[in-house]
Amino acid sequence: MRFKDKKVLITGGNSGIGFVTAKLMIQEGAKVAITGRDQNTLDSAQIELGENAIAIKADILDPKERENAIRIIQEKFGELDALFANAGIIKPSPLGATSEEDFNQVLHTNLTGAFFTVQAALPLLKKGSSVVLNGSVMSVIGSGGSSAYAASKAGVRAMSRVLATELGSKGIRVNVVVPGATKTPIWGQETPATQARLQAITRSIPMARIGEPEEIAKAVLFLASDDSSYIQGTELVVDGGATGSSAGAPIYLGK
Repeated sequence: MRFKDKKVLITGGNSGIGFVTAKLMIQEGAKVAITGRDQNTLDSAQIELGENAIAIKADILDPKERENAIRIIQEKFGELDALFANAGIIKPSPLGATSEEDFNQVLHTNLTGAFFTVQAALPLLKKGSSVVLNGSVMSVIGSGGSSAYAASKAGVRAMSRVLATELGSKGIRVNVVVPGATKTPIWGQETPATQARLQAITRSIPMARIGEPEEIAKAVLFLASDDSSYIQGTELVVDGGATGSSAGAPIYLGK
């Protein structure tokens, strides 16, 4: 088991990709701390993940809550072998109809929050540990109405390379997993409008389907494990070919 006796922190681990990643890591022998802002989903995640998980209510933007989470992890685990900075939000930000509050909230959560999560966890990250940041194909595809989210994820991409430079001398690896469209709660309720949007997105993906959370989680496990011990400062794109071979998508093949 790749994560036998490993200790891992996953922010936003109470749902979606973060939760599935925690589940797979525990199956491979890890002890996992998850954080989130919603106590109900944290409680549910704790029950499903079992005794090898600890669920901590913490807002990554709140310094006191971050410090408290790290304190609890240090008491329970002592150190960390891996960190998945996964917590993030998405809000539409069309030009001409976006408030500064909404724009800043997305940037602060997805980018600032990721930086200070790594900074807070740094004392617990030992030599040979791995940091995985959650990026997005939205940082490169220019999808309309998504300036805030795209900018935040482009920032994560650039920041990861700086962090890799700073932490490489400490024996800590930093990489980014870059999901394409994935079936997670971030899409909101399953309304006809949401279904129509997902169907449209599916036509732009060469593999002609939306990704499953497990497919992203398996990429995170690879980057967090010793299997990727010589990979540093790079991105692993998991998007069904949407960015690498877009001409093969059904929309361009007349399907």
